[in-house]
Amino acid sequence: MFTTYRYMLRKIRITLASITFILLTLLFLDFTGITHGWFGWLARIQFIPALLALNVGIVVALIVLTLLFGRIYCSVICPLGIFQDVISWGGSRQKKNRFRYSPARKWLRYSLLAVFVFALIASFFASFHMLFGLLEPYSAYGRIASNLFAPFYRWGNNILAYLAERADSYAFYSTEVWIRSISTFIISLLTFLIVGYLAWRNGRTYCNTICPVGTLLGFLSEYSLFKPVFDQEKCNKCGLCARNCKAACIDAKNQQIDYSRCVSCMNCLEKCNKEAMIYSRRRAKVKEERTQEDDSRRRFLSVTSVMALTTVAARAQQLHVDGGFADIEDKKAPDRQTHIIPPGGVGITHFARHCTACQLCVSVCPNQILCPSAAIGRMMQPEISYERGYCRPECTKCSEVCPTGAIRKITTADKSATQIGRAVWKKELCLPYSGDVKCNNCARHCPVDAIQMIPNKNSESGKELPVPAVDTERCTGCGGCENLCPSRPYSAIYVEGNVKHHEI
Repeated sequence: MFTTYRYMLRKIRITLASITFILLTLLFLDFTGITHGWFGWLARIQFIPALLALNVGIVVALIVLTLLFGRIYCSVICPLGIFQDVISWGGSRQKKNRFRYSPARKWLRYSLLAVFVFALIASFFASFHMLFGLLEPYSAYGRIASNLFAPFYRWGNNILAYLAERADSYAFYSTEVWIRSISTFIISLLTFLIVGYLAWRNGRTYCNTICPVGTLLGFLSEYSLFKPVFDQEKCNKCGLCARNCKAACIDAKNQQIDYSRCVSCMNCLEKCNKEAMIYSRRRAKVKEERTQEDDSRRRFLSVTSVMALTTVAARAQQLHVDGGFADIEDKKAPDRQTHIIPPGGVGITHFARHCTACQLCVSVCPNQILCPSAAIGRMMQPEISYERGYCRPECTKCSEVCPTGAIRKITTADKSATQIGRAVWKKELCLPYSGDVKCNNCARHCPVDAIQMIPNKNSESGKELPVPAVDTERCTGCGGCENLCPSRPYSAIYVEGNVKHHEI
């Protein structure tokens, strides 16, 4: 009976983690949007996105879950944590019982947590968004999935579409595969290699040494109600539990477990052949004198936790002060003075402070206008560019999937009444003005009739060919004019972003 109970806990954990991992990965791979409609909530229950969106219920639920069962979040909910388990499982297939206990690198863990909190606070005043996004685990995995896994998924889809077309079936349709940002691709590849190498060699090293969420939840898990404990009467100190602990947190010789690093994977319960490892309520212990180092560490973690939560709450208040609603020769992107953020992004300040660069909105955008930025101050955060399409009035996909509140959910009516930018005419590039060619593409395709063609009295040839005039009060900044302008390589009419979105 006891053996069945031990196996059952681990199997339940693996089953739930597998389902979560597959569905979260599909959120970044599925370009049809079907997965998001059913399982988009999985992105919203991630710890840092929930904090940034000020989803108090989710944050409290995750804290309570940790206080009850330890770091279940890291082993069942966090996609980067589960990804490490997958890689580690592959390494374990090559060599059994390969782990061993190692003391915690406290100085590195708490230093990186301090850096993360600093980046969180500093991004409120300056451009530290890249550093914050690099350390956030959910976003790190999102970039891996959308930049490294998604191309293979789309190539596979295109092969099926090709075969289906030959069979007179249109169950699949082809989609374009392209790298949206070289810099973000390189960062994603480096993250994949570093996390993958550490997981292959030593299991949860990244999770328990670098990840700030793991460190923060590790502090809470020391006080968890249920946890793996030694039955000292049965334990013969064989060390089998420690050699199968991917968190390297079991000191079998002294029959001690570092619960700040334990991710409740239940491997130790299954591998112990003496049934000396059990999962039960915390047992009362003789009160031991704490060292000065332990006291300092606890005070440090308490302060940083309060600082992080306070900062996030302050950031959420920006929702009320930023205004707006709560994004032939190949074309080249114009040199915009102000970049464009998606409808629902409220304003550049609000968007920058809430976005963790997880790339979920980039993955789901059907118009291929969202791309990770290469600018230093907003590296990896998505921005709009209209070389491949424009922001169609009926599409609100990005606002529906954003888990952090960087893009607030809006309706199509809200979107049609929101100006994210305004069109600017460059007469020297316009074909009727410079090339003596009749053209009215921009006016013909403007969905809000913000562009009118007026006679051009300054034509070099003396002809009065009509040229566009933009009504900036009606323009929504959708980019239809920029995308459909025949001028190459730069469009004769382009969209300049708004610092704050506003109603029209």
